[in-house]
Amino acid sequence: MSTRMGGAVAGIAAGTLTLAVAEIGAALMMRGGMGSGDASPLVAVAGAFIDRTPAWLKDFAIATFGTNDKLALFVGMAIVLSAVCAAIGALGGPAKPPQKGVGDQQNLPKNGWPTWGLGLFALVGLVGVAAVLSRPDAAVIDVAPTVIGTLVGLWTLDRLWGRLRAPEAAVDHHQTMGSGQASRRSVLLWGGGLTVVGALGIVAGRTLSRAGEVVEAARAKLGTLRVADPVQVPADASQGIAGQTPFITPNDEFYRIDTAVTVPQVDPQTWRLRVTGMVDRELELTFQDLLDADLVEALVTLTCVSNYVGGNLAGNGVWTGLPVREVLARAGLQDGADMVLSTSVDGFTAGTPLEAMTDDRNSLIAVAQNGEPLLPEHGFPVRLVVPGLYGYVSATKWVTELKVTRFDQDEGYWTPRGWSALGPIKTASRIDVPRRGESVNAGEVVIAGVAWAQHRGIDKVEVRIGDGDWQEAELAAEPTIDSWRQWMLTWQAEPGEYAVSVRATDGTGEVQTDELANPAPDGASGWHTVDVTVEGS
Repeated sequence: MSTRMGGAVAGIAAGTLTLAVAEIGAALMMRGGMGSGDASPLVAVAGAFIDRTPAWLKDFAIATFGTNDKLALFVGMAIVLSAVCAAIGALGGPAKPPQKGVGDQQNLPKNGWPTWGLGLFALVGLVGVAAVLSRPDAAVIDVAPTVIGTLVGLWTLDRLWGRLRAPEAAVDHHQTMGSGQASRRSVLLWGGGLTVVGALGIVAGRTLSRAGEVVEAARAKLGTLRVADPVQVPADASQGIAGQTPFITPNDEFYRIDTAVTVPQVDPQTWRLRVTGMVDRELELTFQDLLDADLVEALVTLTCVSNYVGGNLAGNGVWTGLPVREVLARAGLQDGADMVLSTSVDGFTAGTPLEAMTDDRNSLIAVAQNGEPLLPEHGFPVRLVVPGLYGYVSATKWVTELKVTRFDQDEGYWTPRGWSALGPIKTASRIDVPRRGESVNAGEVVIAGVAWAQHRGIDKVEVRIGDGDWQEAELAAEPTIDSWRQWMLTWQAEPGEYAVSVRATDGTGEVQTDELANPAPDGASGWHTVDVTVEGS
């Protein structure tokens, strides 16, 4: 093994141990209630990266990785960090081991240490410190795990470099002339072993915190909520077609797109919702205050603005919560306000038109989904649900503050990154069956899917097969204009290749546009089309 390769192994081992010590330290701080929250440098660096992500890159990540975008980010970070540490280890250490005999000392740096290499490694640690301090509500003590981890990494790097630096003359005289090689092999063994230990330490650090245990215990205690006017989903809202999107999306299958690198674990006992800004009386609500209120249910479809035509970043559910308008009325709205800026525990913000929070739609401070406490990844203990607007301007999870303000004074997280400020949902329709590229047998073929135009409703869905005329599909019942609507069409298919398209008409009579548009800056548009092969019977 070459000296450069040995240095690279040393750098990777030092970097892995740095993260292991930092992650375990951050977990122990969280268990002990120290600091302001998650002091993990991994989470901090990833969060800082997401905060600086331009719209086009976010769009690309979601289109490529979907709901696995966070996993892809961590994998990318691991590759980049490994490459940086390997480069520091290889270039910062000795180019070759000193030769035995006269002139040994001349082969060492003047001070005996590759200080610039250690300095580069320390600089990487400082990047982690800066990232931790950049997170919302960060405290100075939060950097302690990263600082300690960096010191451990520096010591490890120096010790492994020392093995590469050892002159052959210093090796026991009973060893052969290949003892320099033996020294480099020991670096490979030690470095590889420490890398494995470090990787296990990182995993241990991410699982050591008790926050998840507290949340699960709180969810289990919540029990059945009192609801003033429960939603009854009619049986004819579902057409029961195999492969068609179910009318109600199961909680564990509901899409998740947000800026949180790891799912926040929020203890409902310490959670508070503050109502601030242009109000007569600032309010602070506890979780118990919400549970004691007159809760209502609403059937609402949520949609991510990053959803491409025909995409699956939409879901329908029954949400339980307190109407936002009641809380805002209690606070007293001041003249001139036109926006509510909601803030998440992870620092994310969304600017929602005040009208959408105060009109007759069921905008909720939600605590449950489909009759169960919110899952942590969907906002437990509390999130916002606002019909008719894309999630990036309305559906704040883990919400902690509602600031009544103005669009000319404040803006949400994604607006300065190039997305539109208002975010009304565009009329959309999707073909679920048959799927793109699927082969079907000639004869009776069912084409089915869903369509949505939240807070306007769906009045008509039409299907076009090949170059034929538009045919009106059969619609399922529409319990509310705030949720999607299932549709189906029976087609007498003959052998051949076909392009099948769908379009919807909303409750105002506006037909879904065929103009193709990418998600940025205000949502995708166009007709969903699938290619289908009909084989002879």
